[in-house]
Amino acid sequence: MTLLKLDHVDAYYGEAQILHDLSITVGRGERVAILGRNGVGKTTVVNACIGIARVRRGTISFGQKTPASIRHFTAARSGIAVVPQGRHIVPGLSVRENLLLGAAVGRKGPWNFDSVCALFPILRERAETPGTAMSGGQQQMLAIGRALMANPDLLVLDEPSEGLAPVIVDELGETLIKLGAGETSILLIEQNFSLVHAVAERYYVMSKGAVVEEGRLEGLTRESLKKHVAV
Repeated sequence: MTLLKLDHVDAYYGEAQILHDLSITVGRGERVAILGRNGVGKTTVVNACIGIARVRRGTISFGQKTPASIRHFTAARSGIAVVPQGRHIVPGLSVRENLLLGAAVGRKGPWNFDSVCALFPILRERAETPGTAMSGGQQQMLAIGRALMANPDLLVLDEPSEGLAPVIVDELGETLIKLGAGETSILLIEQNFSLVHAVAERYYVMSKGAVVEEGRLEGLTRESLKKHVAV
């Protein structure tokens, strides 16, 4: 069953068109990746879904909702939780307080402080530490944990491997696979082939605001993915 659907979407910031006739779907419980170089419009896909980028043509649906009823400040309440590029840990707040921000939307589900800390034990160990005082990898865990606290239907991760050591990226991949084994759908926006290959079931490649290639990861090696995905 389809959870998120973008159908022939043109999206703009002001008068600048970023997305061109773009169609993408994410099924319930599915793990989908969007690949592409910087500046091709990957983040705009998300911003179109939550009302930051203006859709002038085409349609977007999320479950029974449309962008007309979803805005960036209500997205988490509607079931879309975004782990932004750069993580955006709130300065001056502890790890615990950053996590509780995610729970403020009040959605019911399996994720709470204890279950998030079971997934990322370091967050319990450092619960009273300022969030910005942790390492990059730990901050990424915190950003994902904060998003999960909203009990989303769709977890969107924008370049989560950025700035992380390869061993941490591998751990991140294992975590995302665990999450995808549940009810949560995952939309992974990424340039790291290893992470995409480890996590995603399907992929889209973007160039100049449009999808230029798509397919399934099943049967593709990491090396063949690099060749297959000319970005």
